[in-house]
Amino acid sequence: MDYKDTLHLPKTSFEMRGNLVNKQQGFIEDWEAMDLYHEMLKKHSDKPTFVLHDGPPYANGHIHIGHALNKILKDFVVRSHYKLGYKVPFTPGWDTHGLPIETAVTKSGINRKEISTEKFREACLTYAQKQVAQQMADMKTLGTVADYEDPYITYQPEFEAVQTELFGKMVDRGMIYQGLKPVYWSPSSESALAEAEIEYKDKRDPSIYVKFQVKDGKDILSSDDYFVIWTTTPWTLPANLAISVHPRFTYALVKTPLGNLVLLEELVEKLMGEFEVSDYEVLKTFKGQDLEFMTTRHPLLDQESVVIVGDHVGNDTGTGCVHTAPGFGMDDYLIGLKYGLEPYCNVDAHGRFDTTTLEWLHGVTTDEGNKLITTKLEELGSLIKLEFITHSYPHDWRTKKPIIYRATTQWFASIEIIRDELLEQIDKVEWKPSWGKQRMYNMIKDRTDWTISRQRAWGLPIPVFYAQDETPILDSTVINHVASLFREHGSNIWFTWEAKDLLPEGFTHPGSPDGIFTKEKDILDVWFDSGSSHTAALKARGIDTPVDLYLEGSDQYRGWFNSSLIISTAVTGHSPYKKVVSHGFVMDEKAEKFSKSKGNALSPAAIVDRLGADILRLWVASVDYTSDVGLSDALLKQVSENYRKIRNTMRFMHGNSSDLNREDRLELNSLPASDRYVLHEVDNVLRKGIKNYRNFDFSDVLTDSTKLFTNIMSAYYLDYTKDILYIHGENDLRRRQVQTTLSVSLEALMHLLSPILAFTMEELNQIINPEDKSVHLGEFITELDVNFTSEEQSDFAVLLQLREAVYKALEDARKEKLIGNSLKAKVLLNVDKDLQALCEKYFGDNLKQWFIVSQLEFTDEPLTEVLGYQIKVEEAQGEECERCWNVVEHTHDGVCDRCQHHLAEDHA
Repeated sequence: MDYKDTLHLPKTSFEMRGNLVNKQQGFIEDWEAMDLYHEMLKKHSDKPTFVLHDGPPYANGHIHIGHALNKILKDFVVRSHYKLGYKVPFTPGWDTHGLPIETAVTKSGINRKEISTEKFREACLTYAQKQVAQQMADMKTLGTVADYEDPYITYQPEFEAVQTELFGKMVDRGMIYQGLKPVYWSPSSESALAEAEIEYKDKRDPSIYVKFQVKDGKDILSSDDYFVIWTTTPWTLPANLAISVHPRFTYALVKTPLGNLVLLEELVEKLMGEFEVSDYEVLKTFKGQDLEFMTTRHPLLDQESVVIVGDHVGNDTGTGCVHTAPGFGMDDYLIGLKYGLEPYCNVDAHGRFDTTTLEWLHGVTTDEGNKLITTKLEELGSLIKLEFITHSYPHDWRTKKPIIYRATTQWFASIEIIRDELLEQIDKVEWKPSWGKQRMYNMIKDRTDWTISRQRAWGLPIPVFYAQDETPILDSTVINHVASLFREHGSNIWFTWEAKDLLPEGFTHPGSPDGIFTKEKDILDVWFDSGSSHTAALKARGIDTPVDLYLEGSDQYRGWFNSSLIISTAVTGHSPYKKVVSHGFVMDEKAEKFSKSKGNALSPAAIVDRLGADILRLWVASVDYTSDVGLSDALLKQVSENYRKIRNTMRFMHGNSSDLNREDRLELNSLPASDRYVLHEVDNVLRKGIKNYRNFDFSDVLTDSTKLFTNIMSAYYLDYTKDILYIHGENDLRRRQVQTTLSVSLEALMHLLSPILAFTMEELNQIINPEDKSVHLGEFITELDVNFTSEEQSDFAVLLQLREAVYKALEDARKEKLIGNSLKAKVLLNVDKDLQALCEKYFGDNLKQWFIVSQLEFTDEPLTEVLGYQIKVEEAQGEECERCWNVVEHTHDGVCDRCQHHLAEDHA
């Protein structure tokens, strides 16, 4: 007889191979058909609300791996907090204005100069709509759940109207002003930039030391003396208006073959080495304050350069005498204000010298100007030294080209007015990682006023009019009127309607006696767009701020976290968020950022199409996202292997409990201690998992679950209980006890892992609970009602140590070829009476089954010590049962007495 047919082997339709790629689209379609997102809201309509606000990605191109990390982390939050018992509205957003879309539209063949602004904006809108649709489809393939039917998009008329109203409220606070001062300027974009729009990369530049001859030395210095400045931007020298020194530093007049040079005293020795001068003498010293209002001759122009004093002058680099061009640097501008120096700018929007400067520089780029000016200084004998350095330099984050500081007339939002409020709000927010608080604090503490105007067409117009006398009209009543028009007609009307049609009926202004007005041509910075979303997206949907969570990449401390905090605090008096969580960047195996230009990009679509979205989700859950995270094919292979182990463990658990109906589960506290031990371990993982989900520690959820599957389930419980599950009668009490343990554990762990493995746990739930709509509509099983006393915990800690020693002895015997598998073994134990009593208390005659051996005997004979226990393994003597493979004293027709009993159970 073939006894294999009498065994109760695992039965499940939960396949060994996930076949994720072929199955995932079906689940996405199922979720859309059942409208899972709104089902979740409906089911928890009476629950407390948890709001994660989505920071809008820029709608240009397919999503990249950084987007995938961000969106999957957010999906973990949405799904887990629903399962924690919250109502979780989650509106996805998109940022759609600005240069990249203008550039893409231009590259598509549309000539910006040949069509009207209105038509160009319409082309930009069409392009943006396509990009939003594409990215939305990409995000759905990741298994994300969100209100994709009603996203917020910065080009929507309602969003633009609310954003305009926010601008008006900032006007009322006196924060908005127009000014001429240096701003980050991108010649490649022909637009001002905010701090959040620059990135630093290495750039090679000239480093020069230049002499300025003293003209009026106030009886301290003579015309034979020279101030020496150092700069890495020779192109700014034609705009030099002053030389700054520190009022409290000591300066020296040094006699050298190069002339008598004024230098910071503490830098003299270093600079003499730089200038290759060995023969020098300090003639006299004086404080910087003594040099104020001296004048020097500009080395290139027939004009004076005045000596001024300021605390911004440092003593670690340069000469202590700082070249000051108020039109090309913020420190220069600020010290220039104090001395009434105009922020003179002789470079145009293209980064070329204009006609207000030296004729031989007209039309020349700043880089070309560096060469020409350096050559001219050398000809004039004013150049002391030229070398080239590679240093970190600001670049336009869109075009990747260098930027300059350039004085232009722009619109600004004052930070100074609300700086103390902002710093106070930062202190009230919870930050993860904790260093985020100090990072944001330092950024706000040191932040200059926000340049909010951009010289572009595709964006929200700055709602400012000008009177005939060019007075800007900053009036919130007018601004709110414009907002109402934008809400009804869209912001394109700014470019198609006359100013009088955009103003309130009957509007007058003393600066326009003829009733003639003009419109501002600039648009608002895109960071003003996204930074308005707390009101324009959330309050429009009935959600108040501060919301529970903002979760974005660490670059958003200077971006969205920053602009959102500024606008919210300005208009509401508080931060828009209670907690901020930031994640790092995705790096390759060489710890370099992924980028198309480097050729190391791993696209989420390629990973999903090759391995399945759950592998990508499992990778996200396996990393410490608060730092930069690694991704490579080798790492994905490891993640896939971990997935296989999780899946196959859960498959085994289901296969061996699939014939147990839910209503036939036994009361958990009636189960033997060996089962309750496992349930206790599962309960610990559940409790910690709930806490970790609340704290957004997703990798800890996965780590604890994986350890449970590996160390408790696979290596211990499933191995030990196979004999019970396969051999015992179908309805045998002991078998049902084990099945209850497996069934209860499996369902709880399925729910615990469902926010991470969204597709796989849905598949498993359809098999376990076919009547359920979705595993994602159920809540976590937060704890198991099982009692495993502290005494039992202590006892099992001892018993498991003994089991480990027995396993070590069995493994040693296998290596010595004394036995084959463990069922061929007889184990002899010489342990103290207390431990023997523990073994008998918990397992009785079934101890050998727990050790997975055929025979076991306690003895007083001295045995080999293994891990502190006296153990001997020898070959079991007797006949092997053809059904259970245990070696017993006698069999009947090849079957042991135990199997005879269980066969009779099944045929009763």
